[in-house]
Amino acid sequence: MSSPMRCEAGGSPAILPADDTGPAPGPTVVLLHARPTDRSMWSPHLPEFAAAGVRAIAVDLPGYGEAADRSIEPWTAVNETLAALGVRHCVLVGNSLGALVALQVAAVHPELVTGLIAFGYRPHDQAPSALLQAAWDEERAALARGDIDEAVRAGVAAWTAPATPEATKASVARMLRNNLEHRRRYGDPTAGVDPLQRPGALRSLQVPTLVAVGALDMPDFFDGGQTLARELGTVPLIVVPGAAHLVPLDQPVAFRRLVLEFLDTLDGRR
Repeated sequence: MSSPMRCEAGGSPAILPADDTGPAPGPTVVLLHARPTDRSMWSPHLPEFAAAGVRAIAVDLPGYGEAADRSIEPWTAVNETLAALGVRHCVLVGNSLGALVALQVAAVHPELVTGLIAFGYRPHDQAPSALLQAAWDEERAALARGDIDEAVRAGVAAWTAPATPEATKASVARMLRNNLEHRRRYGDPTAGVDPLQRPGALRSLQVPTLVAVGALDMPDFFDGGQTLARELGTVPLIVVPGAAHLVPLDQPVAFRRLVLEFLDTLDGRR
């Protein structure tokens, strides 16, 4: 595993902290984390992908984990990080926020992306369900009271399945706490105009795609996933049993199987 690379501000390339594992000649997957987490959500998967002959790269998105610069466009930062790592073609695998960023990268840098896998996708302009709004409200109310412990508890309950192992929930709590503390201190990450807002941006993507959702996730992500699958003309939305929003953490074996099977379908296009 590589040592982390740091974000740089100003005129320098926006290099994100990254963990890079597996054989460089093999197929490359780039793992983009969910909003409650950071790149360490992928740590259990990296050795498994390496053992399967896959180069796996996990990055911290701007404003999360160790990525200090909160203003850089995530699609730009991901592209520049991969260029620094010598990646010319890859499959982007994103969960939640990471799924959104994967689509943004594909829209701006289609030459880079040979495949897309999106777990728990929801477009930002989609009206929230009562369940999602309640989860947001509970977190915000706790933060407004200065009760970060309660905000973390609410977030873990909202984004993981009831049967998720306690060790995994503790890992999610650690990542979420770090993100909330940074957000409280520095504000939300900001970026430029979303490239997916261009008319026909999604329909113009010509890339093999798999779209999945956890069976226990909120209805927002079923709706978002179905809409995305329809826009991209993919196979029907895949539902992962036993998983909530953080599918790679709730059902790690099923997650890796879906990724590896998808890679097998790409043949020489990787």
